[in-house]
Amino acid sequence: MFSETDFDKLQQIMEESPEKKELLQRLLDSHQMTISAISHEIRNPLTLIYSTLQLISSQHPETSSFKYWEQLMKDVEYTNLLLEELSVYNNSDRLHLSPTDAAAFFRTASLSFAASIADTDIEFTSRIPEELPEINCDTIKLRQTLLNLLHNARDAVLSTENAERKIHLDIYESAKDSKQHSAVCVKISDNGCGIPAEHLEHIFQPFTTYKKDGTGLGLAIASRIARAHNGSLSVTSAPGHLTTFTLILPT
Repeated sequence: MFSETDFDKLQQIMEESPEKKELLQRLLDSHQMTISAISHEIRNPLTLIYSTLQLISSQHPETSSFKYWEQLMKDVEYTNLLLEELSVYNNSDRLHLSPTDAAAFFRTASLSFAASIADTDIEFTSRIPEELPEINCDTIKLRQTLLNLLHNARDAVLSTENAERKIHLDIYESAKDSKQHSAVCVKISDNGCGIPAEHLEHIFQPFTTYKKDGTGLGLAIASRIARAHNGSLSVTSAPGHLTTFTLILPT
């Protein structure tokens, strides 16, 4: 599977000439179709296996007491989750763009996340201006990216013994550059466990995870979605103090 660095190099080559762009685009499309076909072919028998295990369990309740039964079910469920996320990763750069009111979009996503942690002791604060520039985005995939980052922050603060668990969402318009371009910046900060320096350069690579039962595709998906919007996703972290993910989206 191509890494983010591989995609960067391919993009540079594609920009050299229309002929190279057409040839490499066909290569990428073929690559995506192959992954989709493999995922589909594996998912079908896996679904049958899981259904059969559920049938056995319902007809023979005593199986739940077998030594490895629970772990077997978890392994099948994890494999199915991995295939689903692989499919999402494979299609993360295929966007359905539409002009979007950025302020309303981020406010709705923020309220959704706040509701999901209402029963925890996490202190969640957000700063979203009343007005932001309109962005051209795939609202479904961008919402997925934002909530993925917020849920990661939730997991990070819940994994620590901090007396105060804090997550902050800060959204603002960046200053215009020399070409009069501006962007909407999204910063998600938490005071959770943090990310060691030696891990930072790898966390956006597929199948890289430091979480128990993680697939290693969540941040890779988020990064690809950001890049597909001609934006970027980056991270800074001081373990035990503050971790901040920054998503930049051009207006």
